[in-house]
Amino acid sequence: MNLTPKQIVKKLDQYVIGQNDAKKAIAIALRNRYRRMQLEPKMQEEIVPKNILMIGNTGVGKTEIARRLSRMMSLPFIKVEASKYTEVGFVGRDVESMIRDLVSMSIKLVEDEHRENNIDKIEDYVLEEILKKLLPPLPKGASEEKIQAYEVSYTKMKEKFLSGKLDDLKIEVEVPSVSIESMDNGLPEGMQKAQEAFIKILSTTTKKIKKEVSVKEAQEILKSEASSKLLDMEAIKYEGLQRAQNSGIIFIDEIDKIAVSSKSSSRQDPSKEGVQRDLLPIVEGSSVSTKHGIINTDHILFIAAGAFHLAKPSDLIPELQGRFPLRVELEALDAEVLYKILTLTKNSLLRQYEALLSTEGVELSFSDEAIRALANISQKANEKNEDIGARRLHTVIEKVLEDISFIADEKKGEKVHIDEDLVHDKLDSIIRSEDVSKYIL
Repeated sequence: MNLTPKQIVKKLDQYVIGQNDAKKAIAIALRNRYRRMQLEPKMQEEIVPKNILMIGNTGVGKTEIARRLSRMMSLPFIKVEASKYTEVGFVGRDVESMIRDLVSMSIKLVEDEHRENNIDKIEDYVLEEILKKLLPPLPKGASEEKIQAYEVSYTKMKEKFLSGKLDDLKIEVEVPSVSIESMDNGLPEGMQKAQEAFIKILSTTTKKIKKEVSVKEAQEILKSEASSKLLDMEAIKYEGLQRAQNSGIIFIDEIDKIAVSSKSSSRQDPSKEGVQRDLLPIVEGSSVSTKHGIINTDHILFIAAGAFHLAKPSDLIPELQGRFPLRVELEALDAEVLYKILTLTKNSLLRQYEALLSTEGVELSFSDEAIRALANISQKANEKNEDIGARRLHTVIEKVLEDISFIADEKKGEKVHIDEDLVHDKLDSIIRSEDVSKYIL
């Protein structure tokens, strides 16, 4: 999807209120990737992405902007937390594992696209295999009469299958005796190679066993089998690797947690700087070995984010700072912005709660005054306690609707209207008590 920066920002406005500087910076960075791919190969190699550092409190929209963009543009995207990585030589996940995770995500994205494009062939395969089990083919040399009778039975069976009348019928299908796809590959390179060798041996020696399942369950099993037979997995892996290399986005959250504050002793944080130094070559551009091949990280877009309460961006090592040339500071959310988040965003929290309770036959609605009260109380709670931005809305709304949600099954067919008085009745006593609000809101 080749959207212009204005179009990207317009789409983001449906989900994220305000934060225009951050939206513009990311929109331009994404458009530049499209522009780069229109150039001749030699020039493409010279142009590297301008990585972005987003600074702002939790809950102001940093992750939401990146997440929505990846969905909107179908780009390989992963979100990682910098604090979860350890320096090479320490027990834990090394920073290269984020690249391997990105490649796996990219291949899955491409595979899903190919599966969607071949959905008719896959469904035909599943239909044929299930009907073979329900109605075994006639032996060679069968009489014309038997063939005609078989075709009539086949047509009837097909109609029953397509209408779902056979979903609960039990049939036998073959499945691998050992699952070999769920193994984690977020390991150091040496361990990863050993694991890959083990998987290769296992895949050639693992036998299939027969299992009795319902027709409905068999469809899912056979879809996976059909995909492996009908799709060119080597071509998919290659395309996934290329897409990760040229269009991948890695969102590194909590990067401030690996910054060594000038106020703290370096002895207390021996591995933080080590993680930064391990991260540096990946962000600068290097080759990383994955189970699907070698990937070059020169053109992966890195978006880092952090609140930077205890540390400053300047507390990161200078080389790493230089690899995030674009910096945007996200604004704290006031009551007006919180109100707009509840009323203007697509599938807002209020719409979500209305949809949830509608499953119980309850028609939920909110007055405008109640929504403003929710926004004002959320802002006060953020001021009194730690500022967690829009995430405070979840807590506040849940507290207001707690009793209604608990007895929703008894209110089937009723209309429940949330007004300003109910909001204040549920929350005022909590917000007045600082000690209580710390634990409840």
